[in-house]
Amino acid sequence: MKEVTPATRRMSEAESRQSRPLPRTVWLLSWVSFFADVSGEMIYPLLPLFLVGVLGSSRTQLGMIEGAAVLLVAVMTAFAGVRSDRTGTGRVPWIRWGYGLPVLGKATIALATVWPLVLFGRLLDRFGKGLRSAPRDALITDAVTADQRGRAFGLHRAFDTAGAFVGVLLSAWLLWWLTGTPQQGDVAVAASSVAQTPVWIYRAIFGVGAGLGLAALILTIFVHESAGGSAAPPSPATPGVATPSTNATSSTGWLALPRSYWSVLMLLSLFSLANSSDVFLLLRASDLGYSPWSVVMLYAVYNLTYSALAYPAGMLSDRLGRWGIIAIGWVIYAGVYVGFAFLPDTHAWGLWPLMASYGVYMALTDGVGKALIADHAPRAKRGTAMGIFYAVSGLMTLGASVLAGIMWDRFGPTLAFSIGAGLSVLALVVLAALRWRTAFGAVQ
Repeated sequence: MKEVTPATRRMSEAESRQSRPLPRTVWLLSWVSFFADVSGEMIYPLLPLFLVGVLGSSRTQLGMIEGAAVLLVAVMTAFAGVRSDRTGTGRVPWIRWGYGLPVLGKATIALATVWPLVLFGRLLDRFGKGLRSAPRDALITDAVTADQRGRAFGLHRAFDTAGAFVGVLLSAWLLWWLTGTPQQGDVAVAASSVAQTPVWIYRAIFGVGAGLGLAALILTIFVHESAGGSAAPPSPATPGVATPSTNATSSTGWLALPRSYWSVLMLLSLFSLANSSDVFLLLRASDLGYSPWSVVMLYAVYNLTYSALAYPAGMLSDRLGRWGIIAIGWVIYAGVYVGFAFLPDTHAWGLWPLMASYGVYMALTDGVGKALIADHAPRAKRGTAMGIFYAVSGLMTLGASVLAGIMWDRFGPTLAFSIGAGLSVLALVVLAALRWRTAFGAVQ
């Protein structure tokens, strides 16, 4: 008879916890995000075409709009995260307001006739995102054990991105139905198709997107506060940063957050400085001759790979550790940005595999990064930890977006994307250096 050792027993218990079904709260929030992204992603891939091709905005103004949106999300997410930890109202009210306000924001964009109105609508939409993101992620963390976090955030990101995939397909279908499918591959034809697409078609698609956002708001009625979240040990370590107990506060860090949290935040935020808004990828596709319909389909390919791989990536990070998965994603990101920087007009078809690869990068880093932050956040400070993470990374992305817009307008897309690729390599070098320096530690 095989002897059952304490180590074997602990491994069996860990596997049993990982195989348990995820709580109802995680599934509900995943469906909420699904419908919210159906709504949002009907608009997002067309927004740069609408702003630049129809309203006549510059790429610098586009970068400013996206940068301001990111900045607002950063500020409000930090505020909502801290307040949801401190107030007695819980996290759910923040989530409900956060999914309600974007409906008004999207309706404003649909009616906009000048770019400042688009800015206002975009900011209202992002104000809602700022209210909901940290409390929602903290609620997911509260609902699961530590060794389910990668799977929980992977499921949430998979549903979120599946909604994005459905949204862009619906947007593409409406474009095809209302305008037909212009030929792609010729820059002049594509530019003409953007300018000649009737404004009412953009407004109709944006309006349908705003209406579908109501489904997400209605589903939040069924979301309730969670009393879950156990002190189960974190997922397997990856060499580089020590793993704290996530259910006890530490006096060795600011805001009662452990030092390891700030180390993780620093590394993730450094990479965010390379990560400009995705609208520049879509604008690059338009510059290379893709019609509005084809741009939307490119975005659908990205969402398809992201959605398909987010859950497996989260599960893998629970078993093998988070940093290794994230590092692979950063390598892919650098390669994608190099491709966008130097892809010639004669090989514009190369954007299809590049956008698919970009989806792989997101699957490996987005949900896994949130699980990593949760691993280093004491239970009483999870909203604060998530809020600070969103705020700092958002500020970095703001700088990246404004810089990309300015560089594109003055020097062209090659330099804009090359800077992003170079900064992502810098983040990888710093991560590798820290892992080498603490080779006998543990990175979670």
